[in-house]
Amino acid sequence: MGVYEYKAQRINGEEQSLADYEGKVLLIVNTASKCGFTPQYKGLQELYDQYKDRGFEVLGFPSNQFMEQEPGTAEEIEQFCQVNYGVTFPMFAKVDVKGKDAHPLFDYLTSRTKGILSKEVKWNFAKFLVNRSGEVVERFAPTTVPAKIADDIEKLLAE
Repeated sequence: MGVYEYKAQRINGEEQSLADYEGKVLLIVNTASKCGFTPQYKGLQELYDQYKDRGFEVLGFPSNQFMEQEPGTAEEIEQFCQVNYGVTFPMFAKVDVKGKDAHPLFDYLTSRTKGILSKEVKWNFAKFLVNRSGEVVERFAPTTVPAKIADDIEKLLAE
């Protein structure tokens, strides 16, 4: 089942099963609005626009765990993303991505991938690429710009 076993609250408060994305290639990203990597929203949106019609989704999960760089409410986060970066890909409610209160999805993602020194998410904009079967196939560092992931997405979409 992979990531399809999990549910998460959308930014609008509705619960969504990740099974709704079964058969799609996913890029799951922990995000923040006040981070040096925040401009990556633009690149994530470009990937989404480029590949969404071929079965690709970007799933954004705001987190305030890194120097409190996502302090806003759900409404503020959603508005920020839409106004500043034209984000139309699915955004979820703010979650913890590490530690004892980490969302179970992020426990799963980090348990299936290698991190540097430890498996836990170390900063905003860590990216997890998931194949059409719901299995994590690659983890990308926060410093990896979204455009650099395009070839990996293409390969998974072609499978």
